Amino acid sequence: MALPLGIFLGGCVVAIPVVTGIAQGVEHQKKQNEEAANESRMWKFNCLVSCDADDEIANEELNNAILVVRHDKVWVVPRDKDNKPIPPEDGITDPLHAFAGFYIQYPDENRFPPERGLVSTISEDPPVLNWIYCDKETYELRYANRTGSIVHHIGVWDWNEDETRLTFDGWEGFMAIDEWAGEEEGPTTPWGREGLRWAVYFDKDDNGLKGRPQGRDMFEISLTRRIQSAEEQLKQNEAAEKKMQVKSRGGLSTQFSAPAKERDERWEKKYGDDAKKRLEKEIAEARERLERQKREEEEKEGTIWQGSREGGDGSGSPSESPR
Repeated sequence: MALPLGIFLGGCVVAIPVVTGIAQGVEHQKKQNEEAANESRMWKFNCLVSCDADDEIANEELNNAILVVRHDKVWVVPRDKDNKPIPPEDGITDPLHAFAGFYIQYPDENRFPPERGLVSTISEDPPVLNWIYCDKETYELRYANRTGSIVHHIGVWDWNEDETRLTFDGWEGFMAIDEWAGEEEGPTTPWGREGLRWAVYFDKDDNGLKGRPQGRDMFEISLTRRIQSAEEQLKQNEAAEKKMQVKSRGGLSTQFSAPAKERDERWEKKYGDDAKKRLEKEIAEARERLERQKREEEEKEGTIWQGSREGGDGSGSPSESPR
């Protein structure tokens, strides 16, 4: 006996969400595979700052600048011709540490789909990584480990269409706010004592940070990725290894210097032609896996959809209810 049209349609109503859910899962998996194949997101970079505001102070202190991480916050300071941060004040005990980070998925099972985060080293010795996040209350950019960042806005971090400038939540809404508290109160904060002035915020509500720090100068800024060369990264790794060697041998006077031949072999192994071929092979294999999984999931979707259609009279087409 043919099933009533209402029952058949009821079956479709149940089947459609199932198919939709599978399609969403497939799309999410595709994005994950594409992300894995896109190794350029893992390239380490510094953040150069530009500001086109028609203002003398902004032009002097925010344009042609660089991001640094210090005192759990992200700051803008001038940079020299070698793209190194210039300390606002002389006599700073610990050198300023420029942002040096890359994109990577944030580890939180409760966020679905997973969000792309941004990490940076916060010191050279030891070379510790922290997450860069947007504070949920103040909207300022800060850094912390997973425990300290998980309750805040940690992404989605990305780049613009030409992969040169940073974006957060899909757009460039970064602001630099003057946090200098004056001659009397300025020296009472760790950053004030060091002359750090311009903290970075994100205009999350797209309203000019209305209701946030008031009575302070603020300017829109752009954050441009400056990819660190392989040579820069190798030098950093060697410097870190040297420090570790000194510490492990128990004497600050111990000197460690890798022979040129060993350094060249390491360079070739990590960045030479063979390394490039291995990387190209890995990317090709990742793309092949993506295409194979895409075909399998499309076939699976087709099977489920066909089954839902055949739930009527067995012929694959709906039948009318008897009068």
